[in-house]
Amino acid sequence: MAATPLPITSPPPPPTPPLPQPPTAATIRSLTAAGNHAAALHVLSSLSAASSSHSAPLDRFALPPAAKSAAALRSLTAVRSIHGAALRHDLLDGPTPAVSNALLTAYARCGDLTAALALFDVMPSRDAVTFNSLIAALCLFRRWLPALDALRDMLLEGHPLTSFTLVSVLLACSHLAEDLRLGREAHAFALKNGFLDGDERFAFNALLSMYARLGLVDDARTLFGSIGPTDAPGGGIVTWNTMVSLLVQSGRCGEAIEVLYDMVARGVRPDGVTFASALPACSQLEMLSLGREMHAYVLKDTDLAANSFVASALVDMYASHERVGAARRVFDMVPGGHRQLGLWNAMVCGYAQAGMDEDALELFARMEAEAGVVPSETTIAGVLPACARSETFAGKEAVHGYVVKRGMADNPFVQNALMDLYARLGDMDAARWIFATIEPRDVVSWNTLITGCVVQGHIRDAFQLVREMQQQGRFTDATTEDGIAGADEEPVVPNNITLMTLLPGCAMLAAPARGKEIHGYAVRHALDSDVAVGSALVDMYAKCGCLALSRAVFDRLPRRNVITWNVLIMAYGMHGLGDEAIALFDRMVASDEAKPNEVTFIAALAACSHSGMVDRGLELFHSMKRNHGVEPTPDLHACAVDILGRAGRLDEAYNIISSMEPGEQQVSAWSSFLGACRLHRNVPLGEIAAERLFELEPDEASHYVLLCNIYSAAGLWEKSSEVRNRMRQRGVSKEPGCSWIELDGVIHMFMAGESAHPESTLVHAHMDALWERMRDQGYTPDTSSVLHDIEEGEKAAVLRYHSEKLAIAFGLLRTPPGATIRVAKNLRVCNDCHETAKFISRMVGRDIVLRDVRRFHHFVDGACSCGDYW
Repeated sequence: MAATPLPITSPPPPPTPPLPQPPTAATIRSLTAAGNHAAALHVLSSLSAASSSHSAPLDRFALPPAAKSAAALRSLTAVRSIHGAALRHDLLDGPTPAVSNALLTAYARCGDLTAALALFDVMPSRDAVTFNSLIAALCLFRRWLPALDALRDMLLEGHPLTSFTLVSVLLACSHLAEDLRLGREAHAFALKNGFLDGDERFAFNALLSMYARLGLVDDARTLFGSIGPTDAPGGGIVTWNTMVSLLVQSGRCGEAIEVLYDMVARGVRPDGVTFASALPACSQLEMLSLGREMHAYVLKDTDLAANSFVASALVDMYASHERVGAARRVFDMVPGGHRQLGLWNAMVCGYAQAGMDEDALELFARMEAEAGVVPSETTIAGVLPACARSETFAGKEAVHGYVVKRGMADNPFVQNALMDLYARLGDMDAARWIFATIEPRDVVSWNTLITGCVVQGHIRDAFQLVREMQQQGRFTDATTEDGIAGADEEPVVPNNITLMTLLPGCAMLAAPARGKEIHGYAVRHALDSDVAVGSALVDMYAKCGCLALSRAVFDRLPRRNVITWNVLIMAYGMHGLGDEAIALFDRMVASDEAKPNEVTFIAALAACSHSGMVDRGLELFHSMKRNHGVEPTPDLHACAVDILGRAGRLDEAYNIISSMEPGEQQVSAWSSFLGACRLHRNVPLGEIAAERLFELEPDEASHYVLLCNIYSAAGLWEKSSEVRNRMRQRGVSKEPGCSWIELDGVIHMFMAGESAHPESTLVHAHMDALWERMRDQGYTPDTSSVLHDIEEGEKAAVLRYHSEKLAIAFGLLRTPPGATIRVAKNLRVCNDCHETAKFISRMVGRDIVLRDVRRFHHFVDGACSCGDYW
């Protein structure tokens, strides 16, 4: 091959690269439009420096987009710098107030309404955009009445209204429910000026939302039907989505689903917003099948399937139905780069709400470390409960420092979550300190602190907080002399969450008087028909021993869910009414109002156990998976063991435990079995059960106490002493017995043998008198529950002042003749106290209701509702 000849002439020189162009206003506009806000502000800084050297002028076209970028970054410092540059270069005056308008909006979005209003007051000229910006700023700060005043000034100055003006005005009217006339006037104005005609639907959609916020959902539906939503090209889908969303937010989820089906039937193709709006309705209606139907539709569309907002709604829907595995599969199907913050939040919160705390914390750590997604206030508020509950997560208080460093300590959602964290840790002082820093306090903040008090057993403090809640208030829209809303306060009204929080407190204290006050409040405020409040009322009355009232509330509820049914079935079982409990279970299955779940079967099996219905209980246990799809969990195995154990069929109960997978999941079953061994005084099997429990839960005092009872009843005092020594060596102490009784709204507490109660001397004297009367009538103390090897007389003296006996004696002293005595105890009632209550009920002619940690005992004329089977 011939060599390539050398070129005769030299090659042309390479082209000279173009010199970098100096930054201009157009550079800033393009960067702002592209969302590169930090870069836009950097260019403005360079341009401003160049202007000072007179090499390139800083003009009024550069400042509005820069102000928009500063607002997007929420940088008040940058807004002030831009304002200063505008003043130095005399750019606020001009043919249009564009620079001032942009600064006004930026100040408001960065949280400085005072600066925005001051700028408005000194503006030499104003146009329609100026007033639109002012009205929007006032609405941003919930200054609804001043926003309408600004509208009047705008009309007086002769500026034309646009659809943007009307959207802000309708938002203001939607928050002024005390004067519905304003909203209707705005509607009339929109009709008169043609804002509801044509293709643009901003005002129409805002009008729909206004009626919904005012509670006039029927008016919104009428308006929706008055104009064909598909007539406007490109705008129809937004209107449909608005209608679906507002119906869901108004709690009319069934109607929202109807609108969705109508939308599809009319040929309007749902988009991501449609599904993000409609899927929460599936959660509220507990319609998992419908949610799956929507999911199937989404999977057929590649764009929808990859849409992070749709995925967020699907994750939330599955998590609310306790299908966390399905939620995670949806999360994993979205490509990593497409996962927006909302999707991460939905999955983290889904794990936390399901009690899967370790998974929530692991995903929370991944979202920033691996995906580079910065947690938001919603993320922190969602993960904090998992931090509080997790046993493996150390340094829980350090999370507060993380929140402060992130600049989220002033966010009300985060503050509420921190209050909850400290309350769960038992540090109510820290919780109250955070509560004191919240301004203004809304009903959520109050409910969070009240819940903390109830969780920690500070029931009296919880009721005191409710009183303070209604006396203190929150900021409202009362207008001050300068025309801006001030700090006038109005009471914060307890809502359904408040009642649902307080009612378990009444149940814990067995305080029906307080529970009836809450019930009355619920009736007066139309909250008693709420299914969650109704379920809490059913539970409260049942646990206070008022079973007839519990059933009456249940029967009056317009709608019941599985929790409502479970509560009443459990109540019948606790009261020893096994036949009624099973009849209710059968009615639940037949009604198809709710599907039985694991808790339902635990309640039904417990009812069978307490009533000696062995065959029926075993039939339920063996058929629950076949007939109802409920897996036999460790807790359900424990229920079967309890049924057999109470009936004395200890070998069969032992076989069930042996069939279970060894480990922690056997704890409940062994505990039930140990209790049965104590009941039937079976020492060999009791020793086996106790040793297994000492391995699995070495610090649980009740296991040691039950074994001591078994040994004491058998007269094996040396072995009983060895068990007590073993407790001391491990530092395990028996929880002291405590009983309480409510009289005239006051809770009176008694400890075994204590003398702290103000009327202790009188109570002890009355108990001594009752004791002697019972002895005269043939009562003999049952000393089998006394764990110490002492003289019989000393044992009887110990038994005489057990806490439930003192509470009963106090009730007899302080209540009128014939009144029922209602006492609650933190432990199981002992044999002797059970026998004593029977004697007293016949001797004084009183009904006595005693609730221990496991069940109710109704003593009437010397007999107990349990039939001595407990």
